[in-house]
Amino acid sequence: MPSIYYIAPNDWLNITFRLCLALLVGAIIGIERQIRHKPAGLRTHMLVSFGAALFTLISLATGTDQPNADAVSRVIQGIAAGVGFLGAGEILRESSQESARSKIHGLTSAAAIWVCAALGIAAGCGWWQLGLIGALLSFLVLNVFKRFES
Repeated sequence: MPSIYYIAPNDWLNITFRLCLALLVGAIIGIERQIRHKPAGLRTHMLVSFGAALFTLISLATGTDQPNADAVSRVIQGIAAGVGFLGAGEILRESSQESARSKIHGLTSAAAIWVCAALGIAAGCGWWQLGLIGALLSFLVLNVFKRFES
């Protein structure tokens, strides 16, 4: 009996649903970043989530009707590490001569990119509830909790 996470290569409806879900959850976070005029905006977040879902779907669709959990977990680890490098490119250090302190910019954007990858993995696995709840909570964190930072 196939696992509920298994996806047949010819199951185009399920594949399309999962990929569209990945685009949606990436857009939820990307819209917030775009509104705040961040360098990584709507398209970047959508593509990160979409790419993570694609890699996840590939690992689920290859092989037998029982996906190899070890292989899937390695793909997820690779996504997390790779997207971490992408997020690191968002982080900038700015120092000025007037102040002895350096300012770090882009940590939230880097974290948002990383979260988008995780949401894409959830979408690729077919966990639409986790993907949508995670996207909405992330949107809430990006909008509501900004007021508490000084």
